[in-house]
This record gives sequence, C-alpha cells and structure tokens, in this order.
Amino acid sequence: MTGVLSSVDARTQLVGQNRLELLLFHLGGNQRFAINVFKVQEVMRMVPLTKMPESHPCIRGVCHVRGHTVPVVDLRQAIKLGPLKVDEESTNLIITEYNMTVQAFMVGGVDRIVNMNWNEILPPPGGAGRQHYLTAITRHEDRIVEVIDVEKVLAEIAPYNTQLGDEHYDHPLLDQVRGRPILIVDDSNVAREQMRDVLAPMGVKVIEAHNGLEAYQILMHWKEEKPEMLQELLMVITDAEMPEMDGYMLTTEIRRDPQLKGLFVILHTSLSGNFNKAMVKKVGCDGFLSKFAPQGFAEEVQRLIRERLDSKEHTDD
Repeated sequence: MTGVLSSVDARTQLVGQNRLELLLFHLGGNQRFAINVFKVQEVMRMVPLTKMPESHPCIRGVCHVRGHTVPVVDLRQAIKLGPLKVDEESTNLIITEYNMTVQAFMVGGVDRIVNMNWNEILPPPGGAGRQHYLTAITRHEDRIVEVIDVEKVLAEIAPYNTQLGDEHYDHPLLDQVRGRPILIVDDSNVAREQMRDVLAPMGVKVIEAHNGLEAYQILMHWKEEKPEMLQELLMVITDAEMPEMDGYMLTTEIRRDPQLKGLFVILHTSLSGNFNKAMVKKVGCDGFLSKFAPQGFAEEVQRLIRERLDSKEHTDD
C-alpha cells in the first residue's frame, strides 16, 4: 500500500473547504466501510502477531511498527460482525492515531482513498442495523459506504474514566456562570457523553448538536429569535470531522458572521495534535484539545470561562 496515503501538507488544503478524504476498506464481505484518512498513519499487509494474555477479546495481539509495539484490534469483531478470517494475501492492518494513542485495525481488503465533500456525508438512518457503530454513511459509485465510529470502538475496549475529583473544579469561578449554556458539537454519542460527564459538575447548561450544520442552524436561530442566548453562551466545543459540515467550516462560518464572530470556540478532536494546532490558528479557534483527556478538558473549559469573564470586565470598564 505504499503511496496510498496523501501527504499531510496536501490534505491540509482540504481544511476550510468542508472536504475530507476517506480510506475505504472491507471486513471480509462486500460491504464497504471507511475512516477518515487524517487518522491513518499507514496501511500494511498482515504481519505475525504476539498474543497478549487476558487482553480484550477484540485485541488479536500486538505487532511491531517502526520500533513501537502496537495493539491490533479486530475491527469486524469490534462492531459485532464476528471475528475476521485472517488471510495473508487479503488481510491488512490500518495503523491509526486516535486520542493520543496508536493502534492497528485488522481489516480485509483496503480499497482506495476518495475525496469527498462533508455535505455528502450523512448521519446513519434510524433503524440501521449497525447504526450503533456508525457515525455516518455516504455513497460512492452507487454503493453505500459506512463510516465507523472508531471512538466508540476504542471506548468499549478501553473505557475512559470521566469522573473527576472535586479538586479539578474552580467552584468560585463556576458559581459565576451557573446555568449558562455551552454548545457541544460531535457526531459521536460516546464523545458527547464524555463531555457531559465532565461538564455536569460545573453547573452549566449543556446543549448538544450532532454535526456542524445542526450547530450552525442553532446559532442562526438564536441570532434571529433568541439573541439573549448568544449573550449567555459561554462557548462552542466542536469536533473536527462530522457529517454535513465539519468543525473547521463551522468555525470559519462563525468567524465570518459579525454577530457570531466573538464566540469562544474550542476544537475538540481525536485527530493528530500537531496538525490541529496549525488548523486552530488557520480557522481562528480559541483553543484545541485532543480527545479524550478529562482533566485537560475541564482545565481548558475553565480557562476559557475565566478568559471570557475577564474580557467582559475589561469591556464593561
């Protein structure tokens, strides 16, 4: 698969254009699945694995990639389709970076990379058999492609502890903003639940949107019908990659609007940290957080609340 992945420099040109690249693959059948190329480090043929005692049933072992030991997840088994039948000729490993960790997903045939617009990526329909493990669906060459919720897969294999101790919350600060809204934007149910768990002890009102377009529509509704909500809104916390409108485009649209441009926006994503730090500057976010670090998440949210309150005091003066 040498050459299958584009360079990061080339892919960054998609940012702000509401576009993405998907890596298409199979899981031992005809159905096509996909993940975002941004999260893929490389694709390689199946290699011998070392078994790990008492590991999760979906971990088939570990392999060594460029001097690092990497766990190998049977992606077919992880989304409840049963174990993948390993064939040296047709089985591949997709090496990925999610949530500051590197892991390999064992898949069948790897098809190709396709360049698409986020408005072609749609939420999975209600009642879809594998909706539990999908963040989106799309169509390529008249065939349905299912985009896997990898964050949910990883959270089930290694659950996150999102319960923080009282010492992580600045209660005198939070008393000043109790009941005020924070808009969280993410297509992953798991990610939204993780954020809710950390934000709940802050006493803020959490409002949820499932993608950038839905969030933008909420903001436009407030702008036209409930301007007081924009005044009360503490911040927008948005994922990067989402159906219909990604987080970069959402931030760009917010910055373009005279009545929205002053909103505090945090980019909260499992994509590469170094890449996103550059993109934060490009699209004008106020901060960036890698998923999912509960303590860091809480600290950054409170830092921005403090910054917002301080800036308002200076404005009032």
